[in-house]
Amino acid sequence: MTLQSTRSGEKGPTAVAAPGLAALLAEGALALIPTDTLPAVAALPRFASRIWNLKQRPAAKPLILMGADFDQLQVVLGLSWREEWLDLARSGWPGALTLVLPAVGDGVELLHPGGTSLGLRIPACELCRDLLRLTGPLATTSANPSGMAPARDAGEAHQYFPELPLLAPLPWPAASGRASTVLAWRQPPEDQPAAACWQVLRAGAALPHDLLI
Repeated sequence: MTLQSTRSGEKGPTAVAAPGLAALLAEGALALIPTDTLPAVAALPRFASRIWNLKQRPAAKPLILMGADFDQLQVVLGLSWREEWLDLARSGWPGALTLVLPAVGDGVELLHPGGTSLGLRIPACELCRDLLRLTGPLATTSANPSGMAPARDAGEAHQYFPELPLLAPLPWPAASGRASTVLAWRQPPEDQPAAACWQVLRAGAALPHDLLI
């Protein structure tokens, strides 16, 4: 189902351009945004708990932090980046790759309560990154109630959450329709190569073999 932007006075989904949507997010709103993979529900990290409530999502499932560029994400871990992390980020971003990396600080509790890591991604969707440049990194997850199939486009996302504004303009850029690949860093024993330290948590749109060779 494809949504089109509506003219003034026409009834339809609330589609808001990046500056206006950034202002709504700053006030605590949730929003539906495009990515290069699947539509996402997004919020500023300090309002991330509202995503769990909206989706009725189990608290044990962390959210992903999306950024516009590496500069936005470099500081969020509260740790220095290892060369292995940098190498994979350079090869997979922007793109359909989520890196789950060790992290410390308040951001961890906001997006991964009780955890010690953060999932990070830079999407290959310029419309999404235009918003992220205004808002800073956003807490995100797929646009669907927990346990239901993820929305594949703006129309399906709107059907699930008709009360949420969408990033304008509509229709959104075409996306892959597949979730991102998720790779998690596991601290290696001394005798293991760096590639052996990446665990594939989800084999999605990006191919782990291509990333890890």
